[in-house]
Amino acid sequence: MIFKQMFDSESSTLTYLLIDEVTREGALIDPVVSHTNDYIELINTINCKLKYSLETHVHADHITASGKLREILAIQTGVSELCGAATADIQLNDNDVLTLGSQEIKVIATPGHTIGSMCFLCNERLFTGDTLLINGCGRTDFQSGSAASLFDSITQKILTLPGETLIYPGHDYNGYRVSSVAQEKATNSRIAGKSKNEFVEFMNNLNLPKPKLIDVAVPANRMCGIPEEDLPQG
Repeated sequence: MIFKQMFDSESSTLTYLLIDEVTREGALIDPVVSHTNDYIELINTINCKLKYSLETHVHADHITASGKLREILAIQTGVSELCGAATADIQLNDNDVLTLGSQEIKVIATPGHTIGSMCFLCNERLFTGDTLLINGCGRTDFQSGSAASLFDSITQKILTLPGETLIYPGHDYNGYRVSSVAQEKATNSRIAGKSKNEFVEFMNNLNLPKPKLIDVAVPANRMCGIPEEDLPQG
């Protein structure tokens, strides 16, 4: 498996490229539209046949490149069925499996940050989006988020994986790039040693400002980043 990690400094988004070494089939996870040309240059340079562009959820802080990549490269886009992204080619559900040659990407539904949040597991790498960050987690105060659901997703679906499973989050604001299940279980200040009630109370009192791009990004990302008026008609 060929693996690349990329970073968008404006939104602190981490994007991932996975490629099967034999077939050269690839998948991007959480691509950012402003880097579309960078992704295309990279996949051409390393002879990747991009197959999927996948979203861990409908983002509120940046616009996805999935729709643009589909227009240019005829790939398939994938988003949780619960996200309301009707134009996505694949409506993903818990325990779905996508393939890149002989490699498998397992879909794990992890609602909480948003109702449609999910993680992708491939070869002991877990791509967690905003469900679990390095020493943190996503907020739960929009898009049908739920602190109680997030606690269950983290404790029952992520932290029950083998401790050596690597955690690759959808964002990082502190210069970190990778963690592990064992590390987050022991040291994540949001969850380690906390009861569900304590976690819910903390999350429900964060009082964070509204994301600056939410009113633009969420509707756009439900259309895979392509404005409705620009979609093919008929």
